[in-house]
Amino acid sequence: MKPGNLLGTSSISFSRPVYIESAASVVGQKEGEGPLKDKFDRICQDSLFGMDTWEEAESSMQKETASLAIEKAGLAIQDIRMVFAGDLLAQTIASSFGIAEMGLPYYGLYGACSTMGESLSLGSMCAAAGYGSHILCATSSHFATAEKEFRYPLGYGSQRPLSATWTVTGSGACVIGPAAPKNNFGGQKGCAVITGITTGRIVDFGFRDSLNMGGCMAPAACDTICRNFRDFGRTAQDYDAVITGDLGEIGQKILFDLTSEEGFDIREVHQDCGLLIYDNKTQDTHSGGSGCGCAAAVLAAHILPEIAAGNWKRVLFVPTGAMLSKVSYNEGASVPGIAHGIVLEHSIVPPKNSPASAAHLSGKS
Repeated sequence: MKPGNLLGTSSISFSRPVYIESAASVVGQKEGEGPLKDKFDRICQDSLFGMDTWEEAESSMQKETASLAIEKAGLAIQDIRMVFAGDLLAQTIASSFGIAEMGLPYYGLYGACSTMGESLSLGSMCAAAGYGSHILCATSSHFATAEKEFRYPLGYGSQRPLSATWTVTGSGACVIGPAAPKNNFGGQKGCAVITGITTGRIVDFGFRDSLNMGGCMAPAACDTICRNFRDFGRTAQDYDAVITGDLGEIGQKILFDLTSEEGFDIREVHQDCGLLIYDNKTQDTHSGGSGCGCAAAVLAAHILPEIAAGNWKRVLFVPTGAMLSKVSYNEGASVPGIAHGIVLEHSIVPPKNSPASAAHLSGKS
């Protein structure tokens, strides 16, 4: 049996679902004061995570999250066949310095804030093809490292426009594989599985305002969502939720306009991780949250447990990324966007010693 079928222009439907064996999230103090505060695995009050620099802090946070995901899956580090991980920093140093200490086969990724979608896409293809029983997908971001990398050092005290989003200090990690979870996912009778993916394309509408990343990324989100609908022959009503990564308030409004022009109305099912992780009325984050850790932490803490519990049967998870660098920005280049689509479905965990198959899915047609 082939591991999957190519659909439309850029999607894959897996012949057998790829199971999410575990998920973990670690966040900072600000995120721990938001609406999802009771759902994160760990909240660290020390922004430096006991380290000397912001970059070391992010590495430490990602390693802690990855270790926790492996532990929750009932596995040892040596059980992990390969790692797909990334972050926002140049040469993905937060991931390489953190994951390196684990001594695992490692692929470093850069998809900006869409990196968790990229990680899960590549990891699920490897798992479906039989190239690893347990694959770790992880990413992270840190407010201080992102500001230092892309904007100004914190001590500069620059003003942020209302269109700006707040980079999440957080990390999310998942262990995925072709077999059902060794442990019950979060104590639930069910779990979440990946049944398909839609690979993102670079979409550039010519935006040059790096402080309005929601506007830069919304066209890419629209492109991936609409191609997913067309490739799979679905509409918004076939999903309980369509959840983007970090468009924020401004990007969400643009997304609604763009998808409506394509003939799809997603208003009733759309949510955004950047709007879920903070309370904009009380936390003063302007347009919402962003960063690799935004979508990853919300996925691990909120989305996957809702799917495992059966509250959502099918979700389209679409992390979004603004593909700029400090070089391209300073040279006046536009800010292209990308978004990767992951189809997540509820599954009843099959009895032990029984073959895992798509028949265990209890989702929509």
